[in-house]
Amino acid sequence: MTSANDPTIVLAGETHAPGAPAPAGGIPLATPDIGPLERAAVVDALDSGFVSSVGPAVGDFEREFAEVVGSRFAVACSSGTAALHVALRVLDVGPGDEVACSDFTFVGSSNPIAYQGARTLLIDSEADTWNMSPELLHAELSRRAAAEEPQPKCVELVHVLGQPAKADEILDVCRQFSIPVIEDAAESLGAGWSTGLLAGRQTGSVGLLGCFSFNGNKIATAGGGGMVVTDDPLLAQRVRHLTTQAKVPDVGYLHDEVGYNYRLTNLAAALGRAQLSRLTDFVEAKRAIAGRYDDAFADLPLVLPPRLPGHDATYWLYSVLLRDAAERGPFLDHLGAHGVGARALWRPLHRQPPFASSALVGGAVADDLFDRGVSLPCSTHLTGVDQARVIDAVRSYFG
Repeated sequence: MTSANDPTIVLAGETHAPGAPAPAGGIPLATPDIGPLERAAVVDALDSGFVSSVGPAVGDFEREFAEVVGSRFAVACSSGTAALHVALRVLDVGPGDEVACSDFTFVGSSNPIAYQGARTLLIDSEADTWNMSPELLHAELSRRAAAEEPQPKCVELVHVLGQPAKADEILDVCRQFSIPVIEDAAESLGAGWSTGLLAGRQTGSVGLLGCFSFNGNKIATAGGGGMVVTDDPLLAQRVRHLTTQAKVPDVGYLHDEVGYNYRLTNLAAALGRAQLSRLTDFVEAKRAIAGRYDDAFADLPLVLPPRLPGHDATYWLYSVLLRDAAERGPFLDHLGAHGVGARALWRPLHRQPPFASSALVGGAVADDLFDRGVSLPCSTHLTGVDQARVIDAVRSYFG
């Protein structure tokens, strides 16, 4: 028997996962935009005979991706989770260490910390970006310094929902305490900053290491996969070594440490390259969809997604906050009855059983985002007609 607080319960009306097609006649939450270019690229990869983790598309994808995001090096991985795992490994995170991470994020951000036997220090979000609060991070690191307590081994900064965090402030805080930063940019490919110290930079390119995901629901997909980017040649070399089973080059089957089978396949890389070539169009489409939603919902009792000057979001999942937590279930039910795919935002990590005992700084903002937050359909190929259906469904809930 389950209770209302059972974390395994599926919320009423929550029938659409990102990346999954909707039932017949419905509007999915977020599905990949696959066209002739992608099909041709995959067929070419098949015809080449390179289908696994060896093939020219992998290296081409890495070089092109590094250029797009503005990093010197990129190493393709089998998933965004694998990318984070290896990034933590190359920074020597291990048992007894602690990693500061956003509390409001998908569990894939924190699981790699546990893979390394480390503990998670959860930092709450700020209300204006929904990302890690620089103020709370600074307060906690300062408190530890004054108390002569150990500092985190690194900080994992997540750019949630395509919203760039205040990375300049986070980086400044971490420099004060000599703590490296890993960026989890799994959801924010194409996002960045147009003003301030990071003007012209993209998310994922400003920390010591940046990690991306190409899951089927992301703005650009490879059907799966991830990428680690860095400007440090030694870190890039180490990431590549670990993702290829730590095999020593030019020596028959010598592996000098425990590595991972984390390389991306040539087939996936071919699809990823085709998608990457369309990234500008995808980002423009996401921003246009967000703009239309903003205009349509401006008079409704909703909190719309963050819009900070100089923070150029990509609105990976267009998400709104309802008036109170009691409305979320009925709102999802209402949208589901109208064939509109929608889902709640993530349960904060401090409310996830594997991380419930983690040190926590704040937590009220993350709780509020989960309790009131809902994501609406925003596929890059969402038609104007379907977006109008979503708008009508949302507005009809409020009468």
